[in-house]
Amino acid sequence: MTTEKTNQPKKYKTRAFIDQKPGTSGLRKKVTQFQQVGYLENFVQAVFNTISPCQGKKLVLGGDGRYFNREAIQVIIRMAVANGFSHILVGQGGILSTPAASCVIRKNQACGGIILSASHNPGGPDEDFGIKFNAENGGPAPEKLTDAIFEETLSIENYLKFDSADIELDQLATIQLDQCQIDIIDPVSDYADLMESMFDFDAMKALVSSGDFRLCFDAMHAVNGPYAKEIIENRLGAPKGTVINSIPLTDFGGGHPDPNLVHAHELVDLLYGDDPLDFGAASDGDGDRNMVLGKNFFINPCDSLALLTANAHLIPAYADGIAGVARSMPTSRAVDRVAKAMNIPCYETPTGWKFFGNLLDAGKITLCGEESFGTGSSHVREKDGLWAVLFWLNLIAVKKQPVSEIVMNHWAQYGRDYFTRHDYEAVDSAAAKDMISQLKAKIPTLAGQVIAGATIESADDFEYIDPVDNSKTTAQGVRIYLTNGGRIVFRLSGTGTQGATLRVYLDTYQQNPELLAQETQQALSELITVAEAVAGIKSFTGREKPDVIT
Repeated sequence: MTTEKTNQPKKYKTRAFIDQKPGTSGLRKKVTQFQQVGYLENFVQAVFNTISPCQGKKLVLGGDGRYFNREAIQVIIRMAVANGFSHILVGQGGILSTPAASCVIRKNQACGGIILSASHNPGGPDEDFGIKFNAENGGPAPEKLTDAIFEETLSIENYLKFDSADIELDQLATIQLDQCQIDIIDPVSDYADLMESMFDFDAMKALVSSGDFRLCFDAMHAVNGPYAKEIIENRLGAPKGTVINSIPLTDFGGGHPDPNLVHAHELVDLLYGDDPLDFGAASDGDGDRNMVLGKNFFINPCDSLALLTANAHLIPAYADGIAGVARSMPTSRAVDRVAKAMNIPCYETPTGWKFFGNLLDAGKITLCGEESFGTGSSHVREKDGLWAVLFWLNLIAVKKQPVSEIVMNHWAQYGRDYFTRHDYEAVDSAAAKDMISQLKAKIPTLAGQVIAGATIESADDFEYIDPVDNSKTTAQGVRIYLTNGGRIVFRLSGTGTQGATLRVYLDTYQQNPELLAQETQQALSELITVAEAVAGIKSFTGREKPDVIT
């Protein structure tokens, strides 16, 4: 243990910023905004004031390694010590994936943790940075807490910080700073041990080391590189080099760390073509999202949740059954059909992982997921990209079938929910809000209308009453249901840092065996036409087509 001599904590006078309201996944802004004098400090102090008293408490701290991560960690350490924390657990090099942070919080019974990430958003000096507080259950702070933090940011006048040298982050060590013990911990080991306790590593080892099964994991130069190398290459015995882009970089190698068919193009090229691999997967900036591919085959995240639910009994951690499932509202209804067949509850929540937390803590659900490449379970309180990949590997090892066969057998049994999401990124915020506002005004008159040849059955603006604490969340997206079983959802995303991101979700159910293998956009072409006709997307956004289709 080393001891750092310090001065007394200092109180710094500050001015309030009016733009520090957390979104669905914390506060995300451009790096340059966080570099403003007092900007980071104000938000951190607001967190500490809201959860006070901090004396004697334990805090977990880490991030996805993006630009400004290390500088922010040094600031937060000095502020945490000044605010009275007695123990801080910091990931080596400032690194902790979001699911690993949740794991460490829960294992060490910390009061919570600060995670530095803007998830799947780009990184670099001119790109995005983010910060969020996770509560003692390891999950994102509930709305009541984030609202209180925001209120605190509007009136804050001072923050506390020690005037001390930077802490050495790159070596495992215990450092005593005033009354606080700071442990620089291995960011991977606790999480890797948890994964090994949940899955059949022996069966997975036999699969990935056989030589007959070729796979690739694309870490996208983001946080999951060290985690994937330890688990997939070291513990499961996959050939060295199976994990590509494995070194976390502050700018993610100039790429966009979003695991989809557009941004994970290097991986996609390996799974499609003349000599495709058998299995591929990717995760995002902070390691909580996932994309899973088979040979010339894409698994839609909505289908993935349904398939994991239907086959959970084949995985050691869930062999005794699951309590229930939940999905975010925009996610397709594929998992609903599985839950009905299994006679277990299925909950529909607003977008944002924090809404799953109460259901998980109350034991009402075991698995949960969302269409935006996020799946998870009760093992932590965050979506977990690598966990989902290991689940699929375990499933393939047990079933001894290729990915495409597993999925198509599922469709043959349950039918197929065709699903797509159209993203219009960085559109004019005022125009996007105007479009949604006018769409909401139409809701009372939409039922019974025939638009672009389709009849609207019903429409609403989704609201949610939490079955655990009865809290109410409103204005979560406009839903339009058609008499032919189709559904359209319009929603403005809270994860971008400039302009607005309009997301349009479209899904429809198909049972006809002859129509289960259609191209997705073709299968949903009628719904796409209706969406444009009812909302006037082109006229409001000025876009002829979406920026990203998933």
